[in-house]
Amino acid sequence: MTTSDENGNGRAEETTASAPVDDARRPHMLIEDPEPIRLHLPREVSIADDDSDEQITAKLRAQGVRMGKGMVAPAVFWPALIAILGVALLAIFLPDGTSKVLTSINDWIVADLGWYYMLVIGGFVIFSVVIGFSKFGKITLGRDGEKPEFGVFSWFAMLFAAGMGIGLVFYGVGEPLTYATSGPKPGWDGSEADISKLAMAQTFIHWGLHPWAIYAVIGLALAYAIHRRGRPVSIRWALEPLLGHRVKGWMGDVIDILAIFGTVFGIATSLGLGVQQISSGLQAIGLVGEVDNMFLVILIVVITFLATLSVISGVGAGIKWLSNINLSLAGLLLIAVLLLGPTLFLFQNLIESLGVYLANFFNMTFDVGAYTGEEGAEWASSWTIFYWGWWISWAPFVGVFIARISRGRTVREFIAGVLLVPTVVGFIWFAALGGTGIYRQLFGEGGLVDPEEGVVAEKVLFDVLSSLPMGSILSVIAIILVAIFFITSSDSGSLVVDMLASGGHPNPPVWSRVLFAALEGALAIGLLLAGGLGALQAASLATALPFSIILIFIAISMVRAFQIEATRAREIETGQRYHEVGEHIADDFDEYLGDKVDARIDYRLSRTKGVLNRAPKEERKPKGSR
Repeated sequence: MTTSDENGNGRAEETTASAPVDDARRPHMLIEDPEPIRLHLPREVSIADDDSDEQITAKLRAQGVRMGKGMVAPAVFWPALIAILGVALLAIFLPDGTSKVLTSINDWIVADLGWYYMLVIGGFVIFSVVIGFSKFGKITLGRDGEKPEFGVFSWFAMLFAAGMGIGLVFYGVGEPLTYATSGPKPGWDGSEADISKLAMAQTFIHWGLHPWAIYAVIGLALAYAIHRRGRPVSIRWALEPLLGHRVKGWMGDVIDILAIFGTVFGIATSLGLGVQQISSGLQAIGLVGEVDNMFLVILIVVITFLATLSVISGVGAGIKWLSNINLSLAGLLLIAVLLLGPTLFLFQNLIESLGVYLANFFNMTFDVGAYTGEEGAEWASSWTIFYWGWWISWAPFVGVFIARISRGRTVREFIAGVLLVPTVVGFIWFAALGGTGIYRQLFGEGGLVDPEEGVVAEKVLFDVLSSLPMGSILSVIAIILVAIFFITSSDSGSLVVDMLASGGHPNPPVWSRVLFAALEGALAIGLLLAGGLGALQAASLATALPFSIILIFIAISMVRAFQIEATRAREIETGQRYHEVGEHIADDFDEYLGDKVDARIDYRLSRTKGVLNRAPKEERKPKGSR
């Protein structure tokens, strides 16, 4: 049943605190002070897979989403669009000023808030593990008894796909090699071998459990809201257990705007890294000579155009087709490096690096550089803190993806799958590519570290591949891989951003997806012109700060929802036990005592004449007579 609000939008009629709540309905309620809300929304307002766009829009309005013309939520769409476009234009036409602003913000965050990022990310890792092992692990991300939408292997494959991206290709060789040679973390001591082991472990920290703990927090909250509650695909609903109906107003709008802002900047950062690596690859195979900013801009325009074609072609023909190609190419490149490179060393490197990672896990997690001064702060801003900001800015994008594919999973299954599958994939990837680079530099021909520039991340991958058999072919595969990652990141990222800007509509309009894809390309151009990699890193770090606060509240909100559901489950179980005990006592009473009690009652009744059967007054014996 729906009613209309003052704006004419329909909304689902919900039980209020003043309305009586029938006890029979209590097991299906999630009680929130001061108003109770349904655990499962009525099916007539829950979005189904076979709903038409018109039906979905009507159901969104019934749930309180303020939809406007063109299937967008104007209170979210227009502010986000204006803010992103404004930053992109400023970066393109005022690159020096934008660079100074971004640098100032970056320096302030690193100097004063670096400890905060380290603490928050470490907290998310601990939080995710605790939730997975807690009593809440049995909660189903769907209706009670609902089976998983995808089989285990299909689900793992999609999580694997979520774990792959431009960053893995860009930093696959360069990051561990940098730590091991030209840019070790301040405070590390020991031989080349010792530093190399720490380098691999630090890389595992950046690409392992820590980023996926961030994604697990937001993904789990969204999966609970979407699949168990029946809410739209929107970040605001992850905070409903904490904010209640306020998520339908300006608070929810701000949350979604910040999510869009952070996601677009995160994608733009990836696109900026991608074109730098593509240009280096083209140089490595001899197709181009010197590369300047204009060439990078042309690359972004061309690949953004290809991403736009993918958007127009539709999800089925676009993203899925390209994703399958990408996974195949990534797997082919990984296997080729393992087999054509120093195979035995690579497997030894994986096992030994894993041991060093586990031994230094907490130390590296909470190392805020208190004793390494400015040198440590500079290193952290270029690496660890940049990564934490980058992962947080990507959180809405990846969180929505893993939430949508996890219907029917339990909380424990979700946490285990999200934390372990992509982490293992990342470890193998870096152990293979990074290990190959370290092996060549330490035990082979070397030549990967420039005396002045150190390790150039976008170039060193192709230097390593060129030294392997069929190096030219592998380099071409790597270029195609990065280009397709660029396209799929822009395409699928635009889809997620557009869903947020459309109130959670799963089929947002194509025109707005094209618009956001173009904006991502424009923002990547602006940030490259405003300072290249440094500007990209600073932008990710700055946009991640406000959303990190939202993530903390999402974690609190999720615990609140789980606690309330657990309390309600205990009430249901207690009521069922009382009922069962009562029936058991009644059955035992009838079986063992029923006949005796009935006989005793009959006897007493037979000995009692009652008022109507009393003897006449004259026949009664006087008191005291015999």
